[in-house]
Amino acid sequence: MRRLPFFAVLALTTAMLRAQDDEPDKRLRSATDTLREIMTTPDRAIPRGLLNRSRCLAVVPGMKKAAFIVGGEYGRGYALCRSEWGWSAPAPIRLAGGSFGLQLGADSTDIVFLVMNERGMTRLLSDKFKIGADVAVAAGPVGRDATADTDILMRAEILSWSRTHGLFAGVSLDGTVVEHDDSESKKLYGRPYSNQEIISGDIKPPEAAIGLVGEVNEIAPERLKTR
Repeated sequence: MRRLPFFAVLALTTAMLRAQDDEPDKRLRSATDTLREIMTTPDRAIPRGLLNRSRCLAVVPGMKKAAFIVGGEYGRGYALCRSEWGWSAPAPIRLAGGSFGLQLGADSTDIVFLVMNERGMTRLLSDKFKIGADVAVAAGPVGRDATADTDILMRAEILSWSRTHGLFAGVSLDGTVVEHDDSESKKLYGRPYSNQEIISGDIKPPEAAIGLVGEVNEIAPERLKTR
């Protein structure tokens, strides 16, 4: 089977995403539940030290396998970043392409990633970027005592994890495209605000997003802790 050109993959992925029936409030609840379940699993969560140092956090619940891409996936989720007023409202994002292991018969997986520095955050504020090409990525460590002291983790702008069949582990999102989900933004905020406008902290979270913002505030302090 021939691999489709990259621009065709993105076009097909976008069309499929826009055809999904899930409304933002349902997806926001799924993102909130996913994050809560991951962080309350004893000794198998994202290390708190990494959360405390992160600039942004993104959750993509139920990433799907794209049948028209060899080894490709797609999904929709939300990214929140720290601002001088605390955690921002969630900015809708889409993930497409890449290949990070929808294995063992799974038809979906949950994705969480942290943006660890200013350069990574700048990329997230843009309309679209490619993980691995535009930003450095590494599979995140798991567990209460895990650290990010290795060279590869210290240099990474994004640390990422996946959960499939209940198993939560670090995973590389190398090759995955992250882009602003303007149609979801319009549904949530009444107009297609950009990631930069939402993440700046000036946009008030809609009622449907209060649960997710509250969950992020629960697991990570509002103020950024530097190294």
